[in-house]
Amino acid sequence: MLQKSKILLIDDEKESCKALSHLLSQIGYDVEISHTGEQAIALLGIESFDLIISDLFLPGISGIDILKRVKDDSPETSVILITGKASAETAVEAMKEGALDYITKPFNFERLKIQITKALEKNRLILENNYLRQQLHGRYHFDNIIGTSQAMQQVFRRMGKVTGTDSTILVLGASGTGKELVARAIHFNSPRKNKPFLAINCGAIPADLLESELFGHTKGAFTSAFADKPGKFEVANGGTIFLDEIGNMPQLLQMKLLRVLQEHEFERVGSSQKIHLNIRLISATNVDLQEQVKMGKFREDLYYRLNVIPIHLPPLKERRGDIPQLARFFVEKICKEMNRPQISIGDDALQAMESYDWPGNVREMENIIERTIALTDSVIIGCEELPPDIGKKITRSALSAPQITSRGVDMNKVIADIEQEMISQAMALEKGVKARAANLLKINRTTLVEKIKRLGIEN
Repeated sequence: MLQKSKILLIDDEKESCKALSHLLSQIGYDVEISHTGEQAIALLGIESFDLIISDLFLPGISGIDILKRVKDDSPETSVILITGKASAETAVEAMKEGALDYITKPFNFERLKIQITKALEKNRLILENNYLRQQLHGRYHFDNIIGTSQAMQQVFRRMGKVTGTDSTILVLGASGTGKELVARAIHFNSPRKNKPFLAINCGAIPADLLESELFGHTKGAFTSAFADKPGKFEVANGGTIFLDEIGNMPQLLQMKLLRVLQEHEFERVGSSQKIHLNIRLISATNVDLQEQVKMGKFREDLYYRLNVIPIHLPPLKERRGDIPQLARFFVEKICKEMNRPQISIGDDALQAMESYDWPGNVREMENIIERTIALTDSVIIGCEELPPDIGKKITRSALSAPQITSRGVDMNKVIADIEQEMISQAMALEKGVKARAANLLKINRTTLVEKIKRLGIEN
């Protein structure tokens, strides 16, 4: 059963107040009555209302005073003021202080109903937007980016340091490593979190349309420009722009972007009017921009503008210790999305996934797990459920010994290399805590410390 919207009706004319309350109750509202401003303030201190309808002139505390109090304590709550002594001055003051409407007596009840509907719809949208914003903030919290490896911990530390700044950031990494996720996390944990975040893939938009997409255009600027259109930079003003695949941006547009970053203003295509800009720019690429600069394909001055704070995302094969945690996370997430009972991943499947190089990185893993869950009837994902190139049975350890040839092999070095790799993985999984890493390796902590010293492993 839907809860009735609550309205506080404030009027010192008791008969007209009672009549209006009766009409509002008949159309489904829960109405509370107050005949003085003081009584209304007391009610507002202990109850919340979806809408306030108040007479402007009350004995003692006035309708304007109530309006100010409501806007201070609950800015999203709408207030409609009514009066039998209308004047231009009071109307202007009421609207200036944030009243939704100013209605003179005797008023048209149909008009009042329309304004009430509008006010309650506005409240609903505000609450819905606040909820969605909270969901976004929670979704892009740093804790929701999976990774306990030392490489990812370095990424998190750098992200934490830059969230409070407006510095330009360049996110580097192979395709599928999560560059946009990092950009969104930085935005939604920054002072700009309540402003827009807009992502543009510079490689997915034709070169001749990219300038208009970024900076907008005026009517008649080109053949298909039938009306003025703001660009992404204008829409995101105050927030964050994320330019993915920045290395694919045409050189002429690179020059305009450099000027925009230097001067903090731009013009729409076809216009000479300057538009002031206040944004945080985060760009990303999976190509070597320094190499692009050497080849003359990317402006060197723009590269240094973009690369103020670089964040490098390691490929999945360089943080294999994160693979089991990522796999379990995606299984749980995808099962929920598909409304399926939770399933688990077998140790053999996890071992196979850790041995695979994941050229498509985290995105490839998520897609494969989604496909696997969609196609399997099993409650445990084993090697046989995974694609053949991943799920083939592992016949020997990923840390297997090399083949011995007639030239022989340095067995001590091989054993030392295997020990070093295993200790590094255990330390990464346990975030450098030696006691827990030793427990993973089934050795004493003192033995682990001695091996770390002997092998020269960095803590």
